[in-house]
Formats: sequence, structure tokens, C-alpha cells
Amino acid sequence: MYKSFLIFLFLVCSAPLHAESINKLAFGSCLHQNKPQFIWQSIQAQSPDLFVFMGDNIYADTTNSKVMYKKYQKLANAKEFKAFRELIPIYAVWDDHDFGQNDVGEQNPIKNESEKIFLDFFNVADDSPARQRSGIYDSHIFGSGNNSVQLILLDTRFFRGPTVEGKLNEQCPRKNYLQQLDPKVTILGDEQWRWLEKQLQIPAQVRIIVSSIQVIPDQHCWEKWSNFPLEREKLFNLIASTNANGVVFISGDRHFADVSSINIEQIGYPLYEITSSGMNTKIYGKGEQNQYRVTQDNFQTRNFGMIEFDWEASALKLQLYNDKSNQLFEKVIDIEALN
Repeated sequence: MYKSFLIFLFLVCSAPLHAESINKLAFGSCLHQNKPQFIWQSIQAQSPDLFVFMGDNIYADTTNSKVMYKKYQKLANAKEFKAFRELIPIYAVWDDHDFGQNDVGEQNPIKNESEKIFLDFFNVADDSPARQRSGIYDSHIFGSGNNSVQLILLDTRFFRGPTVEGKLNEQCPRKNYLQQLDPKVTILGDEQWRWLEKQLQIPAQVRIIVSSIQVIPDQHCWEKWSNFPLEREKLFNLIASTNANGVVFISGDRHFADVSSINIEQIGYPLYEITSSGMNTKIYGKGEQNQYRVTQDNFQTRNFGMIEFDWEASALKLQLYNDKSNQLFEKVIDIEALN
């Protein structure tokens, strides 16, 4: 029993603890530093306890770290972002355009420089475990017991191996991606996979897993976990083998909003994913298929997402809003059903 307690203590201490429980978690992605950013006021109007930046937080698109730094500073100096940041804590992952270049993975020549700039910009503490390892993955626990939320921030760029280029189907406008079936090629990398397994064993009532690219949808032409089907299967299997309850995915990248759900028999409860993308960028997605979509269509408007935790009713409210803070979607889920 003492040994089990020590293992439990180690697992919990490997994720920063925040004593205060949270009631609202906002999130979004794809923000261009040169474009108007009034959406921050709309997000603030929903009174979130924190905001999760899910990638393409700037559009650096460079192999020059000095250029990248200057573009982050452009964001830092935007008055709307500045005002928001002073009031609402921000947690973040990156995607391709803020990691370096379009669709880039481990081959990014400035990935180490990008990592330092990212961690510094988002004020990651000097003693944070994220500072002691390669990549920007991290986790946090808010609240305790029946009111606890684990926020798992995945890094889908630093370790990601080569893609397989080709034409998926006639709907693809240009050469895109086929399935990468080499078992040695990874999205997360061995160290991050081991870390994630430990994280999923930490007790929590709800687990929000942040992936910059979509996890569940598998029919579109662009970047997604299903381009690496062995990695996607590994992720689902890991959730099952660790008996991880309360998992909900949030993702970005796509320049529209979408909501998906999939049933994996060995997990035993439905997995939901909210994709929120296009905070102030051009919107796409018309006519895109998604066999796992829970709404009639995707939402082709600038947007942000929200998860509201109704602890008294033991329920999650999965929400999407447009950039004027008008609600586009809401689904209420019984937390007990995610076990």
C-alpha cells in the first residue's frame, strides 16, 4: 500500500496542481498577428477562467528565429491581446505555422529555437518540467476530487515524423496526404508517449486533451491523426488500457469549427472532439465530409470554443461561439457517462 501511495504521489506531482476548480475553459486557434483581434473581447465577455491557445497562435512561417521572435512581439503588442492576457491565464500548444513552417514536423531546422521562444512568450516557469525536456508538451490539474480537471497539452510537431504525400481523393484540391504506415514513424515521440501514459493514470474527473490537429475526423485531405493510423490507434488503445475516464479532445488548425464523436468499444464511453479554428483568419470547410460529425454541418465562421463545467449537476457543456460571442452550438454531457 505504501508503494502504491508513492507511485500515486509521483504521478500527481508530475503535473502542476492548481487548487482552484474551474468553471469555464475557453479555447481557439489560428490567429494572425497582423489582423484585427477584437475576438479577444468576445471571449472575455464569456468570463472564462482560462484560455487554451491550440496552435497557429501566430503565423511565423520562417526558418529565421529572429523573424519568429518579432512576430510574437507583434502579437504581444496588440492592444486587445494585451488587455485579455492581463485578466485571463493562457495555456498553449503550437501547430505548424508558429512552430516554423507549413505542415512541418521534426525536420524543422529551428525547432529548438522555436521551443525557447514559445516557452518564454507564454511565461512557462523556469522550474517547469516542460523546460527540462524537448518539446512543449505539458499538463495541469485544476481543482480536486469530483471537481478536478486535467488539462493535457500535446506537442504534435517537435517529434512528428515524415508524412506520405499523395492524392487522397478527387475532392482534394492538390497533393495532400496518404496514410503513413511505417511503425517506426511517430507523432508524439517515445518520451512523450511514456509521459502521456503516466498522465492518464492521474486521478481526475475530466481530462481535456489538447491536440493541434484533429484526432477523430478521418476523411478530409489535410493534416490529421489518421494520416498516422497506427499512432491514432495507439492513442485510443492507451486511453483504454489506462482506464482513463472523462476524456474530451479539443483541436484547431482547420479554419472552421466542428464537433465530432466516436465510439471505441474498448474505451466504453463516447469520445468527443471540439474543433475551434479561425479566430481572425480566412474560413474554409464548405462541403467537407466528416462521418463522425454530431451536427448537420461544420461552422464556417470565425469562432472560439468553450467547455463549461456544471459541477453541481455533474455535467459538461460543450460550446462554440462566433467572433461576436453568439452561441453556435451547445451539447450537455453527463460527466458520469464518460466513465
